[in-house]
This record gives sequence, structure tokens and C-alpha cells, in this order.
Amino acid sequence: VQLQASGGGFVQPGGSLRLSCTASGAALDDCAIGWFRQAPGKEREGVYCTRGGRSYYADFTEGRFTISRDSAKNTLYLQMNSLQPEDTAVYHCAVEPLTSRSPFDFAVAHKYCVGEYDMNFWGKGTQVTVSS
Repeated sequence: VQLQASGGGFVQPGGSLRLSCTASGAALDDCAIGWFRQAPGKEREGVYCTRGGRSYYADFTEGRFTISRDSAKNTLYLQMNSLQPEDTAVYHCAVEPLTSRSPFDFAVAHKYCVGEYDMNFWGKGTQVTVSS
């Protein structure tokens, strides 16, 4: 499975960006999917994760970030609005192809986002810089 993330860039506070994550080798509809970010000097944190109809948005997204998916293009989008300097980070998408043994419970999306369940395929990442 290969993932290609794109769409990062430099924006001023209050600006918007739309990140894309295109997968090859697996259908996103058959995967647990997540967006993660890592700021300099900080640990990686989950932004959004979904699996089997369960979804989790990190509190810091505060309704600013939304997800959409184009199954025909096998692409996941992360629309980020009202960006702030603290959103500056490298953003990665990740997937875990699902099998009959994949975990599924009420909190499954949250658990993927906090690393309790593993996502084994990661994209290279795209830099988002928010600064005036």
C-alpha cells in the first residue's frame, strides 16, 4: 500500500488548506484511515480517524476540520479552515487494511488515533505552516 499526501503549504492565520491523500494498493473503503500530524519537538497526534462508520476528530479540530472522500479516486481529503499557528506541523495520512481479525468496538476510531490500534501504512507527509 502506498499513500501520497499533498496540499500542504504556507498560509496566514485564519486561512484554509485542503490536504489530499491518495492510496494505491488498497481501497480506502476497505481500510481504517487516519490523518495525523507532528509539530517540531512534539509527539505525533491523531487529527481524524475512521473505521467502519465510527469516526473521531481530535478536540483541537473544534469543527474547523472536515473530512471528505472520493472513492472513485481512492482519495481522502482533509479540509482545514481557520488555521492557527499551532496547526503548523507535518500532516500524514495512514491506513490499515481491514481483515476479519481487525478490531472493532465503540471507540475504535479513537483508538486508532491514539495509537492503541496500529496503522501500518503511512504516507510521506505534507508540511503545513501557519504564520503571519
